[in-house]
Parts: sequence; structure tokens; C-alpha cells
Amino acid sequence: MAEIDVAGFDLLDQPGDFIADPYRYFAALRAASPVHPLSDGSWMLTGYDDMVRVYRDTETWTSDKKLDFGPKFGTDSPLFEHHTTSLVFRDPPDHTRIRKLFQAAFTRKALAVMESRIEALVDGYLDDLEEAGELDLVSAFTFRLPVEVISDMLGVPAEDRLLIRDWAAAILGALEPVTGEGPLAAGNRAVDDFKTYLRALVVHRRANPTDGRSGEVLSALIAAEEDGERLSEIELLHQCIFMLNAGHETSTNMLSHGVNELLRRPDQAARLRAEPDLVTLLVEEVLRYQPPIQINNRRATVDTELSGVPLPAGAFVYLMLGGANRDPAQFADPEVFDLARRPNRHLSFGLGVHICAGNSLARMEGVVAFTKFFQRFPEARLAGEVKIADRLRFREITELPVAIR
Repeated sequence: MAEIDVAGFDLLDQPGDFIADPYRYFAALRAASPVHPLSDGSWMLTGYDDMVRVYRDTETWTSDKKLDFGPKFGTDSPLFEHHTTSLVFRDPPDHTRIRKLFQAAFTRKALAVMESRIEALVDGYLDDLEEAGELDLVSAFTFRLPVEVISDMLGVPAEDRLLIRDWAAAILGALEPVTGEGPLAAGNRAVDDFKTYLRALVVHRRANPTDGRSGEVLSALIAAEEDGERLSEIELLHQCIFMLNAGHETSTNMLSHGVNELLRRPDQAARLRAEPDLVTLLVEEVLRYQPPIQINNRRATVDTELSGVPLPAGAFVYLMLGGANRDPAQFADPEVFDLARRPNRHLSFGLGVHICAGNSLARMEGVVAFTKFFQRFPEARLAGEVKIADRLRFREITELPVAIR
């Protein structure tokens, strides 16, 4: 394998084999250039401690993306409106206000109601797999579960759920570090179509507040108040889009990678069947080893430094989560997949005020799905090439061919 030219590496024009195995690049950069300059004046971080510092210091490092998304999307575009209104790209106090309105969806009581629904869905999907023989597990299972769960929470009818997949792919695809005119146009159309769809859904829900599953989040968001302040219509629409997109994209990736990693390691799959209580540790190791989201970003509000490298106010950084999660200063034998690893303080859900609001739900989906799949199909095996999407920000398996027997 060719030695990596660290000095010449540029995330914005990455080598052709980077998507297939970014982790060896992260290892080389972390050792030689943990705060690495890129061609556009931004910086790429690959060390665990640097990322923890950035996540925790919200005074120095802002999540607001107006400065970044204006040139990228145009300030009058639907994509700009969406990605600067979404919870994930807001700073306190707006972030705090909006996040509080989401909390009712993810309380222990609310999640307990969801658990039986998740178990029933997984059982149904596995019943369908029983007769299939060989299949693509993404379309048959790992996509279906998260999109069904998050759609239930927002009251989206079953017949509309493929629309969400296509809209989400276009909207999230526009977040790639380098984006062409075609993907930008598709993303803008998707935001407009999504908003039109959700406006009709909100009108229906206002007229029929009990027409849906108990615990439905859309009704709660419409009615929710925090210190007397409701979500504006634009905020409501864009938080729903964000929740639907984030709620299935990352969980689908986690489930796909988890099945893939265990099918490649039959000894660990067998250990999980023998010791099912290890499943909670397995979920964390999947998240560490193959972060569903590979990149977060922040911008410095003042002059600062990381790993001894001075960074000026305005410096834009790429937080490479796959680099942090395999940092040997934090994880013993980081390149080894160990389903019983502990401790495991990975950064795949972020940290601090922006830690993923749905992390408990995603973990629950993983626990139920991995337990039931590997108990039900002990002879399951990979049946062909596993395909990874040509994306930098999201590590997505697009095809996972599996033989059930």
C-alpha cells in the first residue's frame, strides 16, 4: 500500500481511495498534522482531544453556518433557509429554546412507548426476510426501521415514506464539502417540496389533533411552548425536516455497518448470540468504528489554537469523527473492532450542548435490531460486494447483499 503524502493531502480534492478507507488517512494525519490546512484556508482536525475541546467551548467555536452557507447556497435559497434554521446549526439561546421543545419526544417515558413499536417492526421485517433467501439488507431492513419509527413520531402516512428518503438524500447531499450545481438544484427542490408536504400535514394535524399514534411528536411541536414562545411556522417546518432527515439517515447507516461488521467477524456474532447482554456495548463499538456521520464543522469566533497550531478568528474547521474515534491516545487498539470494548467514549453523537437529541432512540433501535437479527439468522452471511456511497459527510452503505441461510 502506498505511503500517504500527508503534506499534500486535501480533503476538498481527496485521493480516489479515500472513501473506501479514510481511516488510514486519518491515522497518518493525526500523527503528522492533526490540525491540517486545506486548500481553501480551512482546517481538518483528526485528534480526539482537539475535537472535545471544540465541542465543549461554544464561546470560541460557533455552530452557526450563515457565513458558510451564504456563498455555498445563496442567501435567498431554500437550502440556505433550511440549513440555517435547523436545530443543529443554531447557537444558544435559539438552540436552547428549540431543543427544549424536542425533549418531550425523547423522554424515558416516550421511549418506553416506542420500544414495543420498534420490537414489533423488527419482528415483522425479519418475518419478511425469512422467505427471501438473498437480498439487499439496506432496502429490506436497515432503512425501513428508522424511517418507519421517525415517520410514526411525526405522523407521516406509510405511503409517503419513500418520498422522505429521496428528499432527505437531496437535502443532506448538499452538505458535502464540494457540491455541484446539479445536487444544489435538487436540494433546493427537495426543501420546497418537503415544506409544501409538511404544511398540508400540519393543517391536517391542527384539524385532527388526535388523528395519529399516541405520543406523536408533530402535535406536540405544534402545541409546545417554552416560556410562552412557540415555534414560528418556518421553524416548525424546518425542525420537522431536520428530524425526519437526521432520524433515519444516521440510524440506517449505524444498522447497516453493524450487520456488515459482525457478518465479517463470525466469532463476534457467535459471542453476541451467547452473551446477548453485550448488545449495548456492540452498539457503541459500531458507532465508534464506523461513525454514521463522518464530519462536523465549527468556526472560530476569536483567535485561538489547537495542538499548538494558531488559528485566527473566522477559521473554519472540519471535525473528522472517524479520526477522533480511532485515536490511540483515547482508545486501546483503535483499529480493532471489539464488540465488548469498554470504556468507549466515542464522539459519534457529538458532545456538549449539540449532542444528538435522538441518541437514546438510535441506541434503542440498534439494541433491538442487532439482538433479533443475529438470534434469528445465525447462518446469515455476506453474499456479494458491500457498496459504500461516494459521500464524505455521511458514511453510507448503499447495498448490503446478505444470504439469510
